[in-house]
Amino acid sequence: MADETTSPYGTGAAKPPATPTKRIRTHHLREMKERGERFAMLTAYDMYTAATFDEAGIEVLLVGDSASNNVYGNETSLPVTVDELLPLTRAVSRSVKRALVVGDLPFGSYQASPEQGYLTAVRFMKEAGAHCIKLEGGAEMAPVIEKCTQGGIPVMAHIGFTPQSEHTLGGYRVQGRGDAADRVLRDAHAVEGAGAFAVVLEMVPGEVAAQVTKELTIPTIGIGAGADCDGQVLVWQDAFGLRTGRMATFVKQYADVHGVLLDAARAYADEVRAGTFPGPEHTF
Repeated sequence: MADETTSPYGTGAAKPPATPTKRIRTHHLREMKERGERFAMLTAYDMYTAATFDEAGIEVLLVGDSASNNVYGNETSLPVTVDELLPLTRAVSRSVKRALVVGDLPFGSYQASPEQGYLTAVRFMKEAGAHCIKLEGGAEMAPVIEKCTQGGIPVMAHIGFTPQSEHTLGGYRVQGRGDAADRVLRDAHAVEGAGAFAVVLEMVPGEVAAQVTKELTIPTIGIGAGADCDGQVLVWQDAFGLRTGRMATFVKQYADVHGVLLDAARAYADEVRAGTFPGPEHTF
């Protein structure tokens, strides 16, 4: 049984309480995998959602390049820049007490060379207070992962469908079907060998993700990769219903935040127009 020095939740906790007792570190995720415990990861881009998810006991918060779509209004993740992601990451890092904060390296900020990747990662750690970084790519990104880890920066890898490569991959398509499963397995072992502390598996067949999870000693985090991964991640606006419209098959919606905000905004506007707000109790 884990003790206080190894478990982020304290002695003998079978399941994490709503308020864990200490900061989640990268090694805690590996220890959870060894104990057969699952963990949750969500995106966050601002102080209030970050603090709320932290209070809920979410172990990992990703300040994803998905901010491109969900904060800045772009159609894809490609346009977002380092300078746009740093202040979002800083806000999240300042607002949590327990969660592990992951800074996501955007397209074009690390692919040119290991040195470029390391210098970008340093900015996320020094300027934004990230606890680690994430980057996309398999075996071809092993030198970048090695450079970062050797320089003291923990790296979360991301393989399978990699949104920054959507044009190369032919759009949003499941990766690893049939003979292509071997590529996913090779990439998984390559990023582990390069020093990654965890790996995201996106839009990978469930049986392939299960095999990767079985073969690796580092945790796997699934998004559209079945139930056998060690952790799961979703974009919070999708999972909690702030975004409307068609959702990916792997998204489950747990709330209708859009509906709640819409009703509240309409009620506020109606009271202002009717002259019932502000009332005497809101007036000095």
